[in-house]
Amino acid sequence: MAEIGVGLVGYKFMGRTHSNAYRQLPRFFDVDPAPRMTAICGRDEAGVRDAANTLGWESYETDYRRLIDRDDIGLVDVSTPGNTHRDVVIAALEAGKHVICEKPLANTLDEAKEMLAAARDAGTVNTVCFNYRRAPAVQLAKKLIDEGRLGTIRHWRSTYLQDFIMDPQFPLIWRLQKELAGSGALGDIAAHSVDLARFLVGDVSEVVGMMETFIKERPLEEAGAGGGLSASGGVETGEVTVDDAAAFLARFENGAIGTFEATRFAAGRRNQNGFEINGSKGSVAFDMERMNELDVFFVDDDADVQGFRTVNVTEPGHPYVGAWWPPGHIIGYEHTFVHTMKDLMDGIKAGKSPAPTFEDAYRVQAVLDAVERSAEGGGWTRPEVGGI
Repeated sequence: MAEIGVGLVGYKFMGRTHSNAYRQLPRFFDVDPAPRMTAICGRDEAGVRDAANTLGWESYETDYRRLIDRDDIGLVDVSTPGNTHRDVVIAALEAGKHVICEKPLANTLDEAKEMLAAARDAGTVNTVCFNYRRAPAVQLAKKLIDEGRLGTIRHWRSTYLQDFIMDPQFPLIWRLQKELAGSGALGDIAAHSVDLARFLVGDVSEVVGMMETFIKERPLEEAGAGGGLSASGGVETGEVTVDDAAAFLARFENGAIGTFEATRFAAGRRNQNGFEINGSKGSVAFDMERMNELDVFFVDDDADVQGFRTVNVTEPGHPYVGAWWPPGHIIGYEHTFVHTMKDLMDGIKAGKSPAPTFEDAYRVQAVLDAVERSAEGGGWTRPEVGGI
């Protein structure tokens, strides 16, 4: 079996999920090439050295440029905060590497356009890690829609709800700083909803939205206290410069209408990423907190048994599932990343970028940009996708 050396830039939350995916992939899927966990990169030498040992990487680097220059690396994985995506991705593409980048593609639409142009110039394989596409239940929803079993799609409604920053004393981590994250709930979690909407329904033609920041000052994060949910703050405070919540209406190019809501202030909702799609012949509904299930309704069922049925998407014939466990034995969040890397390896073998490509991610970015412009101006706003 051929191998491809992987260089992973970033070693915290997303770095851990990607590392697990590369490690598990060749054990469950027949892929050619298989990923070789060659090097992981981070600026903190002690931290990245520990991550290399813990997560199973052969070596580590503290400068992404050195990682990209290595001849034993053919795929660069960018799993860092958004403010670094552009520089790392473009450097990797110019070096002739295949690239997978975490979502959203960039912090701004202009950066995303630069990255798309660089990918086209490079001619190597590119993809963006919108991992929720790879939940088997989402793939089943896509199959039902593509087969016409839901008829004409008329409604999309989605919610992505979290609650991890509700405490006013939760510190000012990088995700709450626009210069590092680009945006808040909009880019961090609504980006997933927009990608799923494009995947399942189609392109968005215009939006009207609003954004809100509920807590405008937070304690500065204490160095060395751990990031993410384990972060802690000191006495000094700083300004929150991103949205805490975003909501918007959308019209799709195919005539469907949609609603999107994303917040990190929904008490009790840890990671509720859900959607419902209504068509002329039926409906489907999905909730990531019940990711092995798809609720399905067909209008042509007999009247005395009509109703939503819950399909346990664990049968061997369901997408990806045959590689895992017997029917009824559920899979989890981490498997969506394994499926993402499986499709990436297949794309590298075929010489074709697997969706969502940089162009798909650019179109998502254009919707996010339009929501921000609408929230500022108050009217219906079209995503800027001309000329790509």
